[in-house]
Amino acid sequence: MNTDKRKVVLIGTGMVGMSFAYALVNQGGICNELVLIDVNKERANGEAMDLNHGLAFAKSNMRIYAGEYKDCKDADIVVIAAGVAQKEGETRLDLLQRNTEVFRSIINPVVKSGFDGIFLVATNPVDIMTRVTYELSRFGASRVIGTGTSLDTARLRYLLGDYFTVDPKNIHAYVIGEHGDSEFVPFSQVMLATKSVTEILEDERNDYNIDDMQSIEEQVRTSAYKIIKAKRATYYGIGMAIARIVKAILGDENSVLTVSAKLCGEYDSKNVFIGVPCIIGRNGVKEIVELSLTDEEKEKFCKSRQVLEDSFDGLNL
Repeated sequence: MNTDKRKVVLIGTGMVGMSFAYALVNQGGICNELVLIDVNKERANGEAMDLNHGLAFAKSNMRIYAGEYKDCKDADIVVIAAGVAQKEGETRLDLLQRNTEVFRSIINPVVKSGFDGIFLVATNPVDIMTRVTYELSRFGASRVIGTGTSLDTARLRYLLGDYFTVDPKNIHAYVIGEHGDSEFVPFSQVMLATKSVTEILEDERNDYNIDDMQSIEEQVRTSAYKIIKAKRATYYGIGMAIARIVKAILGDENSVLTVSAKLCGEYDSKNVFIGVPCIIGRNGVKEIVELSLTDEEKEKFCKSRQVLEDSFDGLNL
């Protein structure tokens, strides 16, 4: 990976992709070259122009332009945000077959360009699309990452922070499993600073209770559907999540983020790509952080994994 150049290619200039690009420009210093690729080349050109016209107000000094697959050759990261949009009432898994066909037309030309960086997938259903990327690219598992439950985890920390009146940055909690209806929160692992939330809930001196936790978990799980109903799509939050993962990779941060990664025995699972806490650095997934789940939580994880395995098994790659 060429860490001096810090080149990112974005494939798909829809609302998710451009929310990521906008976050990238405004946060500054994450990368210094951004290439936009889209099947609609005119749109990609227009988006590049629009971003360039705002560089005078931005923190970063970036080269932004519309490109082609050959521009992936020396990129550090290829972010895939292309695909058909999720419709109101449609689950992420309903998108699977339609988006698989889109990915066939993307992965091959990227690999043929000579690209040897990291794939970061944001297209839903993200866990399965990340596995599709892995299968089609034949890249090492550590270099194929999905956004997973990173946004769900951010939603969870925001809601828990509001509930406990604590800065979300001091809430240590994760949403794991499928980025979708079977995801769940292992509350046994939730910490407020260094204090277990389970311990806090059991303290009769306060009004906190487990029913509220389950309500928060449900809010996290259904947030996307509510946003889609209100404004037809979600894009700001996931755009910022993508930017955060890219920052962790290019900065070699070794940050713990809940991304979709390939399990190789962790959680008694193999080959499936699923949202779990991972240490993310310059070479992608450095390590999967395996949480100590209760028996009930292990059962939930197993069910979520099975949803993804069943869906992937139906594909014709």
